Amino acid sequence: MNQSMIDIHMQVMWNRLISVVEEQAQTLIRTAFSTSVREAGDLSAGVFDLEGRMLAQAVTGTPGHVNAMAESVAHFIRDIGPENIFEGDVYITNDPWKGTGHLHDITVVTPSFHHGRLVGYFASTAHVVDIGGRGFGPDAREVYEEGLFIPIMKFFERGELNRTLIHIVRNNVRESDKVVGDFHALAACNETGHRRLVDMLTEFNLEDLSMIGGFILKHSREATLERLKNLPHGSWSYSLDLDGYDEPVHLAATLSIGPDGVLVDFDGTSGMSKFGINVPLVYAKAYACYGIKCVVAPEIPNNAASLAPFDVAAPEGCILNAKRPAPVAVRHVLGHFVPDLVLGALHQALPGQVPAEGASALWNLHMSVRPVSDQIGGKGAEILMFNSGGTGARASLDGLNATAFPSGVHTMPIEATENVGPVIVWRKELREGSGGAGAQRGGLGQMIEIEAAEGYSFRFSAMFDRLNHPARGRDGGLDGAPGGVALDDGTVLKGKGLQFVPEGRRLVLSLPGGGGYGDPSGRPADAVAHDVRHGYITGEQAALYGKAEGKA
Repeated sequence: MNQSMIDIHMQVMWNRLISVVEEQAQTLIRTAFSTSVREAGDLSAGVFDLEGRMLAQAVTGTPGHVNAMAESVAHFIRDIGPENIFEGDVYITNDPWKGTGHLHDITVVTPSFHHGRLVGYFASTAHVVDIGGRGFGPDAREVYEEGLFIPIMKFFERGELNRTLIHIVRNNVRESDKVVGDFHALAACNETGHRRLVDMLTEFNLEDLSMIGGFILKHSREATLERLKNLPHGSWSYSLDLDGYDEPVHLAATLSIGPDGVLVDFDGTSGMSKFGINVPLVYAKAYACYGIKCVVAPEIPNNAASLAPFDVAAPEGCILNAKRPAPVAVRHVLGHFVPDLVLGALHQALPGQVPAEGASALWNLHMSVRPVSDQIGGKGAEILMFNSGGTGARASLDGLNATAFPSGVHTMPIEATENVGPVIVWRKELREGSGGAGAQRGGLGQMIEIEAAEGYSFRFSAMFDRLNHPARGRDGGLDGAPGGVALDDGTVLKGKGLQFVPEGRRLVLSLPGGGGYGDPSGRPADAVAHDVRHGYITGEQAALYGKAEGKA
């Protein structure tokens, strides 16, 4: 067989391996108990070689989970010990510093054996609806308050369930059936990946993953380095100011590009917060790498080798390099701004290729719904909603409305949310005029109104940003609209922290829009008229473009 035929054969196996891990992820979606996994795809799945290097990831999943999980499998191998890895084992953790950044994310790793010999590992991650402690929110002052901390340990040993672990979990979380069910769903999806891998190895007459793994890592690294050679080399800096919890937070980054790699240095970033908005470095790195890859090498498959040329540095104890026991429950809020930070620096090196700033951070809403009286007979529920504002406009395209960038999670259907507990979503619609004006308009945010069902009230943990620091436009584009949190009677609420919505009152969320791109006077008249006609902007806002007359 000549080299070209070998390469084609290897490429077929590579694609097959990606399909294996995608089926792994789909198994998790089909079996998960939490709506955040079933409906929003807040998960990751992948296959790893004997050294814990990621060979392939599922298409379904979030960059924060995938890229952080890419580093976590090596921790599992070291902590369990090679001599203690047996067929039928399943390992588990939610260690924020060895997993994916906070206690609500459960990472499960399963060793894969073929003909009695260890050939690799399958790993998966999912966000569970509750992990005890204060509940999902930023109010804790230490990680110990944020919930049950599960160190790397065995969930199954040689096929035997760790019943002690399950007993401890059931007695420390509010939604025990859902959480334990998700634990088993994670194990089941890894088992699906393992079985499909065995089928693949048998079909292609392979004893292990060494040959295809070597091919994947070699070609991915070479392709990434080839891209780096053709980029401008040098250093560029950018910064963001964000709401924080009780005071603004400053994020700073210097991006250095060379022929052998890219380094993102977070020097100049604010120190740690006393509240749970801190970010473990593994999570900040995950999103920094994602931001770079989106522009530099978007079509090169994500694996250990394609990620290897990208690295980060950060002062120890800054808010993007939080140290244990810092509270980190809401690490996603600042973590989701890291791509904006990186892209802002990349824009200086690659003008015209990087979008304006967007809403970026998910507007996650965790509700604890309770009956106002014992006589109602109903029971409470823990409900998690994922909501997204608008993305930044691009050089030649408008921003996306109500779209989760950079997380990539889906918006949960209202029906799925209302099915979980006694809440009513009265309104969920695009927010008129929230996208920043520009030659390309920023994406729109949303308006959402939520009320507890009759006889119920709810507490909610706010985890929102861009109330005071809207998404900035680029190259003359205007800022997107800031966000807002209030009750339907006009009472203004905070952007972060535990708050109360009494029976009969509605929570009103105004999600931020993305920044515009380019001078608004450069927007075509027909595009302005289209926006007015469809309610994306008002007639008054059309005047910003200088083309409103006769077009509304």
